[in-house]
Amino acid sequence: MGIDESRTFKPVNIALLTISDTRKLAEDTSGDILADRIKLAGHKLVAREISRDDKNEIAAHLHRWIDDEEVDAVITTGGTGLTGRDVTPEALDRVKDKDIPGFGELFRWLSFESIGTSTIQSRACAVIARGTYIFALPGSNGAVKDGWDKILALQLDSRHRPCNFVELMPRLRER
Repeated sequence: MGIDESRTFKPVNIALLTISDTRKLAEDTSGDILADRIKLAGHKLVAREISRDDKNEIAAHLHRWIDDEEVDAVITTGGTGLTGRDVTPEALDRVKDKDIPGFGELFRWLSFESIGTSTIQSRACAVIARGTYIFALPGSNGAVKDGWDKILALQLDSRHRPCNFVELMPRLRER
């Protein structure tokens, strides 16, 4: 298991959405961490925006990127907690075709190493919507590092064995 250097790396076009009622791009440290890691891994950051904690606004951003042929995957940060304003999973429910339940399960398992039982408060999740991957991470710097470094960096690398999300992209719209 791991990266097979004999295979060709295929960059993924990724859009990044920070969900927050209070942050602006200048204070978006978790978004900065993800943007830096996306580029450092060799992928293309094709869009980066901030949305309020509002299901309709989040879903509108997602629909626009799902319909954009240039976007292969969307990563969101924020809005995955338990409070009344945390509505990112509900917004994903509005656009999804399929859930990827293992993403949230694995995220919480890995996060347990860092924050113990507090990981139970995370509703990190992932879906496929009209052929586009959407990954919803919590908004803390530690959570985005865990989500990228321990899951997405590997699964969005076409060289990862025994399998990865990239090799499935051509088949995501099958019926």
